[in-house]
Amino acid sequence: MLPNVQRTDAADHVPVLADEVRELLDIQPGETVVDATFGAGGHSRALAADLKGSGKLVAIDRDATVRPYFDRVKASTRGVQTRFLRGDYAVVLSQLAGNDVRADAVLLDLGLSSMQVDRPERGFSYATDAPLDMRMDTSDETSAADVLATYDERELESIFRRFGEERYARPIARGIVRRREEEPIVRTGQLVDVVRASIPAPARFGEGHPAKRVFQALRIEVNHELESLEVGLPAAFEMLRPGGRLAVLSFHSLEDRIVKRFLRDRARGCTCPPELPICVCGHEPELRILTPKPVRPSARETDLNPRAASARLRAAVRV
Repeated sequence: MLPNVQRTDAADHVPVLADEVRELLDIQPGETVVDATFGAGGHSRALAADLKGSGKLVAIDRDATVRPYFDRVKASTRGVQTRFLRGDYAVVLSQLAGNDVRADAVLLDLGLSSMQVDRPERGFSYATDAPLDMRMDTSDETSAADVLATYDERELESIFRRFGEERYARPIARGIVRRREEEPIVRTGQLVDVVRASIPAPARFGEGHPAKRVFQALRIEVNHELESLEVGLPAAFEMLRPGGRLAVLSFHSLEDRIVKRFLRDRARGCTCPPELPICVCGHEPELRILTPKPVRPSARETDLNPRAASARLRAAVRV
């Protein structure tokens, strides 16, 4: 068992699948580690501890409010060179790769940080009435309220269906358009009311909150999350030295499918048609997959942290 370096007081973020991430990334002293989605720093603290006072930790996050968390991690990691880079991880990783910066381990934790969900003013949660914001970077121009105010019915239906896999996308989009003709939809409570009123009564009492998928879809749209993932994965791979490890934590099927496809494609060898007797393409695998199936949280972890229930962890090593 790896030593427990996590403090779980109220001020600390408890990272999902922390031990599994550490085992797969297998950090050694002197290595360079990139936590591309720093959040509240739970994973960074553990990975920095594995450097044992020698190496580099690069933390990336688009949310300016995480800086105090980084300062705390920095203060607790003596001997480790630390650096915080603010921005969308896809952009920052691409810039680092373009400048020939190399890493031994890169982590992408695609989930929302608890400190984002638990702050009502950020508007990520459907459990509390708050402003409809959902911007991970509060300097971005477009909030969730802006999306609801400006997208037409067809566009709203499309994002609810594509990014939320919401079966009632059409009536919910129609309900939003009707409601905003009466008053602007600017608070989470208003959106929850519209969703509840737009779906059949049995669906209001099904598994999970009835607005869960709509909130997910809006968050993905506002923050361009899938576009970042499509760009960030190749950039993270480009940064890896031979033998470098990549780990990705996703929290819904849309992300996981993108990660699975990327790793599978990079791990594929010969791409010649099967009817050819010998390989003529010369294509060699670029990755070796470490997780043939995604790693899921244990029942004990989900009991302690219900938000971990949907997590899927995939990892690979550059060959």
